[in-house]
Order: sequence, then C-alpha cells, then structure tokens
Amino acid sequence: MRTSSFSLEKKDDVSIVICGAAGQGIQTVEQLLTRIMKSAGYNVFSTKEYMSRVRGGINSTEIRVSSKRVAAYVDRIDLLIPLNENAIPHLKRRITNETIIIGEKENIKGAFECSECEVEVPLSEIAEEVGGKIYSNIIAIGLIACLCNVEAEIVEEFLRKRFASKGEKIVNNNIAASRRGFGLADELKQAQKIDIELQKNPRVLDELLLYGNDAVAMGAIAGGCNFIVGYPMAPSTGVLRFLSGESKDFDIIVEQIEDEIAGMNAAIGSWYAGGRGMVTTSGGGFALMSEGLSLAGVTETPVVIHLAQRPGPATGLPTRTEQGDLELALYAGHGFFPRIILAPGKIDDAFYLSQKAFILADKYQVPVFILTDNYLVNLYYNLPQLDLSGVTIENHVIKTDKDYKRYKLTGSGISPRGIPGYGEGLVGVDSHEHDEEAHISEDLHYMRIKMVEKRLKKLKRLENDVVSPELIGNGNYKTLLVGWGSTFYSIKEAMELLEKEEISFLHFKQVYPLHPDTSDYLRKAEKTVLIENNATGQFGKLIKLYTGIEVDAKILKFNGLPFSVEELTEKLENIV
Repeated sequence: MRTSSFSLEKKDDVSIVICGAAGQGIQTVEQLLTRIMKSAGYNVFSTKEYMSRVRGGINSTEIRVSSKRVAAYVDRIDLLIPLNENAIPHLKRRITNETIIIGEKENIKGAFECSECEVEVPLSEIAEEVGGKIYSNIIAIGLIACLCNVEAEIVEEFLRKRFASKGEKIVNNNIAASRRGFGLADELKQAQKIDIELQKNPRVLDELLLYGNDAVAMGAIAGGCNFIVGYPMAPSTGVLRFLSGESKDFDIIVEQIEDEIAGMNAAIGSWYAGGRGMVTTSGGGFALMSEGLSLAGVTETPVVIHLAQRPGPATGLPTRTEQGDLELALYAGHGFFPRIILAPGKIDDAFYLSQKAFILADKYQVPVFILTDNYLVNLYYNLPQLDLSGVTIENHVIKTDKDYKRYKLTGSGISPRGIPGYGEGLVGVDSHEHDEEAHISEDLHYMRIKMVEKRLKKLKRLENDVVSPELIGNGNYKTLLVGWGSTFYSIKEAMELLEKEEISFLHFKQVYPLHPDTSDYLRKAEKTVLIENNATGQFGKLIKLYTGIEVDAKILKFNGLPFSVEELTEKLENIV
C-alpha cells in the first residue's frame, strides 16, 4: 500500500463517493453501506447519478454520513473510491486538495493534479486472494466502515443477511473480504492519522430509511390505492415495482400495460368501476396520456397520476433530473377542467401527499398529480417514523337511486358519484359534452354553459383543501427564497449556511391551485428569489399568472443535475 502524507479530520459530516462503470456493483455498495452506517447510529443520505446504459459509462453514488440529520446533495467529496480509470476525470470538477482518494494505481493516476491525498490500494489483488475480483467492493465497504469507526460485527451481520441465499461459501468470502478492508483501514489510521470523528445517535437506529419512490408507493397504499398501472419508464417504475411486491398483502391489482395511452384509460376505468387507481409515468409517457386526461376531465372521473420528471424534450436525458414538467401537468389536455398538482419536497412529504392525492381525487372528482423528479425518487435518507394517526381513507361514493343523475347540477359543482351495480341508478359517462344524465348534448345556449360552469365551480371549492406552503426561517424576513418540490433540502441547508436572519424560505408542496396566502407572503418581502431546476422558471410564471407578482431574481439549473448546497450558497451570496 503506497500513500502520500495527509490528515483528515471531519467532526460532523463526511461525503463519500464511489464511482465506476455500470455493472461494477456500485448500487450494492450504496445499499449495504448506508444501512451499515445507519445501524451504527449515524445519519445517512444517498443520491446517485447514472448514465442511460446497462453497462459501461460512468456512474457514481454520493453517501453523506453525519452526526446531524442530512438530506441534501453536496459537491464536496471527502473520501473517493474510484473503481475504474474513468472515475477521476469524470469527477475532477468536484475533487479538491482535501479529497482523500483510495484506489488501485491505474484508477488514481492523474488525481495528483487536483488532490494531494492519494492512497494506492491493490483492491483487485486482495480480492483475488479472497475469492475473485468480485469481492473488491466488499473490501471497500469494510475499509470505509472501519474508517468511520463502525464495529466489524455490524458489517458482518449485514453481509450474512445480504448473501445468505447464495450459500455458506459466498457468505464466508464476503466476510473475509470485509475483514481485509478493516485491516487496510487500520493501517491507514496508524500511518496517515485519518480521523473521522462522527457522533453516533441511538435514536437513528429506530428510524426509517426510505427511497422517494417507496414513499410515494406507501402513501398510495395509505390512500386506499387498489389498482396500479404503468408502462415501465425511468424514473417512475420504482412505484410500480414496490406496489407489485406488496400486491398480495394489500389486495392491489398490478398491471404492466402495453402502452401509456392504455395505462391512463385503465386507471380512469378503475375509478369508474369503484376502485382507486393510479398511473405512474414520466414526461415522455405522460405526453401520450393527455387525451385520456381530458377524458377524466369531461367525465369528472377521479384519477391519480404519479409524474416523475426527467429532462426532455423527447428521450432527453432519461436518467437525469429536472423540474421541467410543471407546465406539462398544468396545461395538458384539450379544453379546460380543474386539476390538482402536488409536489413533495421531502420523503415524508412524498408519503403524506400521495395519500392525500387519493382523498382529493375522490372528493372533487378531478385528476390529481403527484409531481416528483428523478432526484427525489432515487434519493434516500433516514427519517423519523411516519405519523399514521391522521391517515384515513375517505370514500365519497354514494348508493344510487332510480332517479340518479351522474352530472346533477349542484351549487358546489360536485355531483354525487355513483358506481355501476351499487344502487338502482344507471351510472352513465360520455366523452362528449352531456346533460345531467350523461346523454350527449349540443344544447349550446344552456346545457353546455351549465356544465362548464359546474366544472369550474370546483376551483373555488378546492381552495378549502390547498396544502399550505412551508415557511422556513424568520417570519420578519426581508429576502424570501421561493422553491417547490425536490429543491427543499438543498435550499434549506444553503440558507442555514448563510446565517442571515433576514432571509427565509417559502417551500410549496402544492403548486396548483396556489395557496390563497401566496400573494401575502411575496408582497411582504423586499426581495424575492426563485429557485427552480428548469430553464424558464415555470413556477415563477405560474405565480405571476395568478398573483400578478414577478419575482426579483431567479436561480435556474437545467443541466440534468440537482442543485448542490455549495452552488446555491454561492449564488445566494451574490444575490442577497
């Protein structure tokens, strides 16, 4: 083992990055290492960036291990494990003189140009001694765990569980590999004075560790979802996969459909028949669903759409992130009809808002969007147990009588919704304009007007259930940061680093309809700063449209990557 002279001392937070080619087991390292660190009592956060190919290319995973709660992406790399020769060039922008790079000679060459802290470790050679090159990753896990002062017993327990189905020999080889990693770390501690001092917290042991996609799926279950449909499309497929695994326990029908058009129509059909369906998709898939969305609008059939955003147009960057589909969700479908767009910014938001989506769809008989993105659905971190005390399944279906009218004109704009076979009434629907009994109508001077007015009345009623924006910081702010969706924690951490009491952050969990207090929040500020992961400030345009207020400054990013804490801190310092 060849090393250069350096010292690392991190008291609160360490950013660890593993980088290599697809197929090198980076995801396995991520899954094992985060769970091992959490079991040791550390707060963890993980996010990944990966190319849209099965093998080759360059993928990386960032894992933050911390004494405090962390949930945002940082550019900083404290400890880098390059698994092939392309990792260093790929991450060069993020490597500094303080980055410790541990890897094989051929993988760390060129690192001296941006980092003075190199540790040459023959991982493949040691792995061959254990049983094959495949064990290199496990050696790296043992090395990192030991550097972070994790007990060997914790690592070995996880390895036994993870590889138990593969037989005793494989389990023993993995344990042997992790022990070799511990041995390497002990040498580094003695020779290089690597000192990663993180405080453990026993509270972390009982907390959850969830992916964003899993939280969306769990929220759907809590909302009574019993039908999930989708055509596989990154990054939304995780919801379909999770619910398929829980289908027997929760009596959920799972349908991997032939195309997105059929998917939307099937979800609408499930609600018509008395079910509670959701379709999960991404922007390119949802583009095919817009006609079906209009069908839901005119038939006033509830439907829940999970739209996980990724950069477009067309196939765009299928494995990257962007908040680029807000206007797509807002304006999709011909003609105007009410809709609701929820935008979770945290993993617990993803659960609660997904559950709420089913209540709102059922109550108002409108399409409800759960608008996530690649960054949110693929990140995970530890968080307290979810509060289920207020979780209920609301059902607004009525038993019909023989005089039932599906589209009865009401003062609220909401007609009583029946389902076929439940009562004596005939439950008609039609994609044309119709009368109260769902018969096609071209009465332009009365019925058309009344039906449009009936549907529009729901917008006023929706104000009663708009999710309030969350204000972070001092209520007596001078500068107000405005964001929505997955930017939450990056903005929050950047604002905290600025340490300026006059700056606060307003985060929107529902982006349409806007909360009635939106104007009051914005007019109170001397300066407003909009932060969005898209090129045109789509939410800012929506705010101006409905409040008449234009934000003073914008921070926009649209290269397929999420905002890092450091870049937001720097940009905000320049603005405020």
